[in-house]
Amino acid sequence: MYMYINFYKKFFHRKIQIDFMFITVILLLLIYSIFIIWSASGKNLEIIQRKIIQIWIGMLIMIFLSYITPKEYEKLAPYLYFLCITLLISVHFFGKVIKGAKRWLDFGIIQFQPAEIAKIAVPLMISRIVNRSDIFISFRCILLSFILILIPTFLVAKQPDLGTSILIFFSGIFVLFLSGISIKIIFYGFSILLFSIPILWNFLMHDYQRNRIKALLNPELDPLGIGYHILQSKIAIGSGGLYGKGWLSGTQSQLEFLPERHTDFIFSVLGEEFGFLGSIILLLLYLLLIIRGLIISMQANNIFCKVISGSLILTLFLYIFVNIGMVCGILPIVGVPLPLISYGGSALIALMSGFGIIISINNHKNVK
Repeated sequence: MYMYINFYKKFFHRKIQIDFMFITVILLLLIYSIFIIWSASGKNLEIIQRKIIQIWIGMLIMIFLSYITPKEYEKLAPYLYFLCITLLISVHFFGKVIKGAKRWLDFGIIQFQPAEIAKIAVPLMISRIVNRSDIFISFRCILLSFILILIPTFLVAKQPDLGTSILIFFSGIFVLFLSGISIKIIFYGFSILLFSIPILWNFLMHDYQRNRIKALLNPELDPLGIGYHILQSKIAIGSGGLYGKGWLSGTQSQLEFLPERHTDFIFSVLGEEFGFLGSIILLLLYLLLIIRGLIISMQANNIFCKVISGSLILTLFLYIFVNIGMVCGILPIVGVPLPLISYGGSALIALMSGFGIIISINNHKNVK
């Protein structure tokens, strides 16, 4: 009992200096999301109430994680990675099927996607390996890292969840990239990936995934089938013009032409109702968040802190790029929500957890 009291005193008496700019931008994005989801959900009070609860839980988790030191994160990385793999395997046996995909674990009170944990566990684990290697990263270290990245990537892709598996894969690759691996290794890696595309297309991809790529190339070929999502999204964004049609006044969203409008296609709702200016405001907020995150990464005092914070921010950028590219019709539809804006508890909590780690790194940048 005495040990637990001492731990409590030591943990919660740590001085935490919250980065004002970083937190302010996150809060502005979350407030923005409430207004957009209220419209996109058709004024669904239950969805808004859940979104607000998710925000509060996410904020509490972010604050809690900001108290944990980077050294403790490095120690916990293998345990979190093992937990993540265990949960991903559990999904294949006990997962709940929703819309044809087995991605959720249902515990009665809550259900969540273990794949979201991988977005934190994978970069933490790879950052630990990189930090404990010599000045020059050995081939063994790189090979081990690739194996550890590919295990959760494969498990998530089998659910199937191509979008999240891509994010998990790159969250680990970003760590290796930021750690300074040879350009030759990067070139060889992407060459192998390029030449493996025919194998992925013919043997590993599902029919609906191939149809999404076909729809990207020519959505007009089947406007009421595989091309419907992209066409309706383009119509919504294009009809918004410079100033938009006004909050709650979008036709594509309010008349339910736009599918998944409060999750994956929420940017289309924003583009229609708030127009080009509203979209630019959102992108500027994202830009401020990314720039501040990269500055924190550059100011970190060791390799572990630099690569983990940098990889989390680059993964956030990829998250944004894939979603907006998807709804604008320049990337295939892969089911990736818009960070902090889309409705979804698991994704939001994973993002806020990542922000908590970044805040912790900023708070302990002067600690050796």
